[in-house]
Amino acid sequence: MSANNQGTEFDLSWISKVQVNQPAVLRRAEQIQTRRTVKKDWQAAWLLKAVTFIDLTTLSGDDTLSNVQRLCYKAKYPIREDLLKALNMQDKGITTAAVCVYPARVCDAVKALKDAGCDIPVASVATGFPAGQTHLKTRLDEIRLAIEDGAKEIDVVINRSLVLTGQWEALYDEIRQFRKACGDAHLKTILATGELGSLTNVYKASMIAMMAGSDFIKTSTGKETVNATFPVAIVMVRAIRDFFWKTGNKIGFKPAGGIRTAKDSIAWLSLIKEELGDEWLKPELFRIGASTLLSDIERQIYHHVTGRYAAYHDLPMA
Repeated sequence: MSANNQGTEFDLSWISKVQVNQPAVLRRAEQIQTRRTVKKDWQAAWLLKAVTFIDLTTLSGDDTLSNVQRLCYKAKYPIREDLLKALNMQDKGITTAAVCVYPARVCDAVKALKDAGCDIPVASVATGFPAGQTHLKTRLDEIRLAIEDGAKEIDVVINRSLVLTGQWEALYDEIRQFRKACGDAHLKTILATGELGSLTNVYKASMIAMMAGSDFIKTSTGKETVNATFPVAIVMVRAIRDFFWKTGNKIGFKPAGGIRTAKDSIAWLSLIKEELGDEWLKPELFRIGASTLLSDIERQIYHHVTGRYAAYHDLPMA
């Protein structure tokens, strides 16, 4: 991961006059989604690239030691070895970018990855995920405990009420405290955009999160009714671009929730390539939060190699 974002002083003038042009954003979003996708070898290459951006995630009430272990094994071996050999990619070290779990499962994930002999980082959600409606002290303790257990990345959720009521300085101060509690760990700030009310609020919350020291801004918890959408993503990546122009700091972007198909993943990579450029197409600056996406990517690669679709039992479970 790149050096942590130390943030900037709070400056309301960066957001006070902003108004997002919603019809223009929607037109641009439609353009990305309706474009013809890449085919054949190019498609296989893009899909393997997409695998390396995945934060392979399990955030279920019924998570157990065994399914966290299975997730970690899948993170190390995301695509079947014989398929990689057929593409001459078996020695390229293709793994997912991270494994993402609840704080109580961080120890299990760290141990499973260590036993598998790999250094894939463990990301933990924190700060009262998914609602963020717990006491600030509890939220900060949750960050510290996850880091003590070995988490290298922390996905925090913001208190949405601060955005909805326009308390921008209070939001900045909370995220500053999250940044301090994270220490050297990477801070990914989940905006829960489906609950922010408007695209203008999405832009403002994105900018405040980056000012306060977030290394990544992330669309959603995956638990809202509306998760990662292209209009929201366009607003967020343009906020990232504006922040880069103002400060010279590159902040990462992570869409999460509802990204399930290989075709979806290629559209997300295209968006980043066009809006932020190739330099953002690396795991240090782009992630996809997903639990079922990897299975579909593996199915598509299986089809590319063999010419037929995999039966359910042909591919190992994630």
